[in-house]
Amino acid sequence: YQRNYWTRRKPELSRQNLYYLPKAAAQPIIVASALVKPNGIVGNGKYLFAADIGDHKTYKYTINKDGSLSEKTLFVRQGSDGMTLDERGNLYLTGNGVTVYNMDGVKIAYIPVPEKWAANMCFAGKKRNTLFITAGTSIYILPMQVRGVK
Repeated sequence: YQRNYWTRRKPELSRQNLYYLPKAAAQPIIVASALVKPNGIVGNGKYLFAADIGDHKTYKYTINKDGSLSEKTLFVRQGSDGMTLDERGNLYLTGNGVTVYNMDGVKIAYIPVPEKWAANMCFAGKKRNTLFITAGTSIYILPMQVRGVK
């Protein structure tokens, strides 16, 4: 998304959608277009989660065999910048700290950070059981009892 301090003066894409690039294809195809400001996306092969940071919501889609999406459902009323999944299917959303939801969309944990905004995160390490959270001036590292998905 365009920032006033960038030298580039307009976005590279004219529309804010979710795109899919099929194997061996040269052009991406739009798989979802009804989002205000999509930002944050993660999937597990069966479902795709997409945050709409402009509308403060996160949606869950079924990923079809051809790469298209179906069965869009409102997952939670929270947008996100970064997101990740753990091996139990729990979804982690950034923002004011990190909020964790189970597969039913029920909030099960909250991880505060000392800064106003947590931007992104990922599981890493040899066993993928360390959560790295980026914020405005720091990176926070937490050992976890679960592993992140590949």
